[in-house]
Order: sequence, then structure tokens, then C-alpha cells
Amino acid sequence: MFNAFQEIFSTLKQNKLRAIMTGFSVAWGIFMLILLLGSGNGLQHGMENNFRGTAKNALWIWSRQTQVAHEGLQAGRRIQFTDEDYDMLVNQFNDDLSNISGRFRLWGSGTVTYKNEYGDYDLEGVMPEFQHIQIVDMEQGRYLNKIDLEQFRKVAIISVPVKKALFKEEDPIGKYIHIDKVPFMVVGTFINPERRDDEQIYIPVKTAQRVFNGGNRLNQLAVSTNALTVAENKRVEEAIRSTLMKRHRIAPEDKQALGIWNTLEHFKQAQGVFMGIRIFVWVIGIMTIIAGIVGVSNIMIILVKERTKEIGIRKAIGATPWSVIRLVLSESVFITTLSGFFGLVAGMGLLAAVSMVLQNIAEGNPGIERSFYNPTADLSVAVSALVVLIVAGLIAGYVPARRASGIKPIEALHDE
Repeated sequence: MFNAFQEIFSTLKQNKLRAIMTGFSVAWGIFMLILLLGSGNGLQHGMENNFRGTAKNALWIWSRQTQVAHEGLQAGRRIQFTDEDYDMLVNQFNDDLSNISGRFRLWGSGTVTYKNEYGDYDLEGVMPEFQHIQIVDMEQGRYLNKIDLEQFRKVAIISVPVKKALFKEEDPIGKYIHIDKVPFMVVGTFINPERRDDEQIYIPVKTAQRVFNGGNRLNQLAVSTNALTVAENKRVEEAIRSTLMKRHRIAPEDKQALGIWNTLEHFKQAQGVFMGIRIFVWVIGIMTIIAGIVGVSNIMIILVKERTKEIGIRKAIGATPWSVIRLVLSESVFITTLSGFFGLVAGMGLLAAVSMVLQNIAEGNPGIERSFYNPTADLSVAVSALVVLIVAGLIAGYVPARRASGIKPIEALHDE
């Protein structure tokens, strides 16, 4: 084994520049493949983080103004959702929906205070089911529950930015904040994975309507469906749209009166885009590796030609064709394995360094997580690429190796 390595090093040493350039092309190929795969994953992780705080099969429904006159009603009429719309969805779409929640936004509800601290925050009245649609991570305490809703309890859950602003280092659980001078007990704190910087406060929707003169009004309806495909989710979306349009006497052709955002449809569209990017990345990376392998094959052909006389002497003193093939193949595999390994390590190392930098940046600017984040390549994919590279090295060296094994000693000795 030691003698074999000595022979390989001796041969490559005679053609150092050529061997280095060929090895560099192979290393660069796998390095670029790893970087491209990592970059594609980074973009995909950023896209997925945009949906991280929302159920993948959710429908967000909001009302707008009519654009078309209908049934004697003029265009420009503002559509207002109410508790009856929520009840209608519960009764008519019970089999299609897994969670339903009404939302009541508290616009201009006044300053939120705690002791000497105060601020203006995003205030919403929601239902307990909302936690399965707009998904948050509870840091302390609990989410709003059914009893809070039914008993009109004055309780609230606050986001971590609100906790830091109002309570500093103090534990907020069980303490009272004042919303427009009305006391609400804090029962939980949460982190919104989708919008970590947002200063949000959630209170029971029934309490919000009663305390802040909301009547039975709702600003938005949020649902999560039982659909597993975009087609199923789209069917539920159109059925809900049609029912709400009939209920509020909206013209069938008036598509602007209701707004519906189908998260599953947009999520699948984004996944389709990244599937195309992933295929493109693989094509470019593989073509780059092939270019390196062609370089290995070329240098092996040149080496065989330059060593024709040496090979003839080997065969004249008893070397078998297989020993000649093994000699050439070992040099080819050595170059591809060593170069591929360096390219693999360099690529994985650079991606790990970039990932760490992005994590540090995200601590001060969470928005980076929604554009490009965690650009890592799967180690198993990287190792598989290296194995493929080694096999390709064998194939690249086989043609010149076969040529070398067929050299006749008498012809080789006359070679100039």
C-alpha cells in the first residue's frame, strides 16, 4: 500500500501544475454544488419562515367595499362581518373546517399602561381556536380558553416585546395592565414566530366587543380547513366566498367585496418555485462536477501517453494488464477523492460560517429569517455527491487505463 502511494505521488510530482489544476477543477465543482444546495436551502428556509406562524391550510377572510350595485343596493357599500357570520361558518362548514375564529381589532383603543410604563400596541380580540390558525409559541402561562370567552373575562396574553416594554425584568403573570383604563390580568406571554418584533396583545373577542363598544362586529374571520390539497382548499374557499356573498347581498361578479388569502395555495406555489430552483442548482452543480471529471480523464490520457515507454517496460518484465489498469485508476481515484474531499469540507465549512453569522444577525433583526436563513446542505447529500465523484473518477480513469493495458511492450519501447 505504501509503495502504491509512493508511486502515485512520484507520478503526480512530475506533473505538479497539471495535477493541481485538475484537482482544483474537481474540488471547485463539488464546492460549488455544496454552496448552491446550501443557498437554495437558505432561500427555502426563509420562505418557510414566512409561513411558520400560520397554519398551512388556513383561510383569512376580510370584508371590503362593494364595487357593483346589486339587489337595489348601491356600489360602495361597506361589508361588515358579525358574530352571525361566524355562527354560519360553524353550522354550514363544520365538516370542512378544523378551527374557526373571529377577530376584532381594537383601533384607537387607548394607551396600555402598567405602573409607570405605557405604550400603544396592536390589540386584538380573538377566540381560543385562533392559536391553531395564527400559531404562537407560549413562553409563560397559558393561551385564552373557552371559559375566558363565555364569562367575558378581562384577561390578556401579551407578546414578549410588550412584556419587555411594560414589565422589564418583572414576571407579568397574574399582574394587571390597563387598556384604555380597563384592567386586564395577564395570563400568558408568547412569541410570534412570524412577526417576532410585533408588540401584540390578545384578549377574548367577546370581552373586547362588550368592553370597547364593538357590539357583535368582527373585522375578520380566520379558519383552518381539513383540506390536504390545494384543490380541496380552493373548493372550501369558493364555497365560503359564495355563502358570504349571498348572505351580504353581494353581486356574484363583484370579486373585490371580500378578500380571502389562501395560505395553502401560496405555500404550494412557493414550494413549486423552490423545486424549480433546486433542480436548476443540481443541473449547474452536476455540470460543474462533470467538467472536473473530464479534466481528470484528460490528464490521465496525457499521463498514459507520456509514460508509454515506462508501461512497456513494466509489461516486458511481467506486469499484467490488470496491474497497469490498477495503476492508472489509483491515480485517477486519488485525485478525485482528495480534491472532492477538500471541496466538500470547504463548502460545508463556509455554509456553517454563514449560518452562524445569519443567526447572530437575526437576534437583532429577525426579519432576516424570512428572506435567507440557515443555508446548510444535507451531510448525507454531500457525502453521496462525494461517492458519485469517486465513482466518476473511476470511470474517467478507466478509458486511459484500458488503453494503457493494451500497449504492446515492443511498440512501447520504440515510442518517442
